Amino acid sequence: MLVGVVIDRAVATGDPGALVGWLALLGLDFLVLSFCYRWGARRSWYADVTTDQSLRLQVAERVLDPRGGAETGRLPGELTSVAVNDAKRVGVVAFALPLGIAALAAMAVAATVLLTSSPVLGVLVLVGTPLLLAAVHYLGRPLERRSGPEQEAAARASGVAADLVEGFRVLGGLRAQPAAVTRYVGASRAALAATLGATRAQALYQGAVLAANGLFLALVALVGGRLAASGVISVGELVAAVGLAQFLVTPLQILGWVNGRLAQGRASSRRIADVLSAPYAVDVAREGNPHPTRALESSPHELGKGELSARGLLSGVDLELEPGAHVGVVCADPADAAAIVRTLARETSTPAVVTLDGTDVATLAPAVSRRRVLVAAHDAVLFSGTVAETVGAAAAGDVAPALAAAHADQVAEVLPDGLDSAVSEQGRSLSGGQRQRLALARALAADPPVLVLHDPTTAVDAVTEARIAAGVAALRAGRTTLVVATRPALLAATDRVVHVVDGRVAAGGTHATLLADPTYRGALG
Repeated sequence: MLVGVVIDRAVATGDPGALVGWLALLGLDFLVLSFCYRWGARRSWYADVTTDQSLRLQVAERVLDPRGGAETGRLPGELTSVAVNDAKRVGVVAFALPLGIAALAAMAVAATVLLTSSPVLGVLVLVGTPLLLAAVHYLGRPLERRSGPEQEAAARASGVAADLVEGFRVLGGLRAQPAAVTRYVGASRAALAATLGATRAQALYQGAVLAANGLFLALVALVGGRLAASGVISVGELVAAVGLAQFLVTPLQILGWVNGRLAQGRASSRRIADVLSAPYAVDVAREGNPHPTRALESSPHELGKGELSARGLLSGVDLELEPGAHVGVVCADPADAAAIVRTLARETSTPAVVTLDGTDVATLAPAVSRRRVLVAAHDAVLFSGTVAETVGAAAAGDVAPALAAAHADQVAEVLPDGLDSAVSEQGRSLSGGQRQRLALARALAADPPVLVLHDPTTAVDAVTEARIAAGVAALRAGRTTLVVATRPALLAATDRVVHVVDGRVAAGGTHATLLADPTYRGALG
């Protein structure tokens, strides 16, 4: 616009003073434009990254919610993809919207100028632009349809890959690598096909938008040129009109790009919404007592005596543990053992009624009940850090007794820096037996009123296992302990054992007396 004015007011008149003045104004205009772009881009980028961060935190908070449920039906890699890739795509929308608004404002200014200088050109832009935007929106629909499946397939492939890496040793022991590779290849090819389909849709979309923009701008330039040739508009107005026609390429391209980001953002936002709105796996409170208790007490020793009652764990399993009891549970079906552990850990909602010291644990917040009834799974995850940090994460005092009881002190002795030795993520720098002993030591160091151990020594040799069983019994004296396992050494150290067959209690007694039962002996590992 200013270039056209300079031509009419200074170049055409041959006035040097006017030329200098208008050129100075033109330079000031560029300074304003540069400042506005930098300031606007910074604010838009800030909106992008803060939106991305906020969504990542929301997804992480939902996944880590003690009530669970977000992970149901989703592999860890899928959740990671939602928290990273999908959150970023939605964040980009926050960057794209200001650009889209700026593009619409620029087009509105251009249309106003064109209407003022030439109603024909103004009407052409005002009528043609909405039609062009409608066409751009219509062309973006295939991209939106393919964006969701593309992300789903990529997330599925990531999840399969993460599972394969995590279970590499197990697959090697089972000689199941060919089957695992076949599964991953299938997932990877599906992801590749979805990505190629989305990429083709993106290419066709961008090409169609570019062609539509070019045709529209060519029409504007043609009409403006004929008007200038007939003398309806001046040379400066012609230059301004051609400049505006060329300028319109950028906002139109921006609108096309923004529409594509909106299409991808909508698909990703639906995936994020599915995670955030996933139903909880655990009821917060039972009917009649809807208010969870207050936060945890400061010391685990203040959490009660440890009297545990669990009724309806399975179809016919009721457990009554008096304070300080050391009880074993042997299940003929590993699925029954897993169901009992999940119920006590409050990882799923069941009809079972579990009370601790007379209080229904379902009326407690999950974090509180899990602190009071601590379940140590046989595949417990170790976080990165030192050995001392790994064991003492939940401990209130000295961790040496817990290390000794779990024979994890021997693990520290063979490591180069002792308790200060680094433990990699998920304990991959340790052997299976070392990981289990550190995980057991961590659970013992927490010293909860009720401790549930699920097969804590499956990767430990028989001699060490017998020592661990004695150490656990000695350390947990006076505290309630439930051992869900099939290892004779662990069961021999208990006060009594409950034998579960087909979801029902088949027998009960000490380990020594139950050994006379061939069914019981057959269930032992």
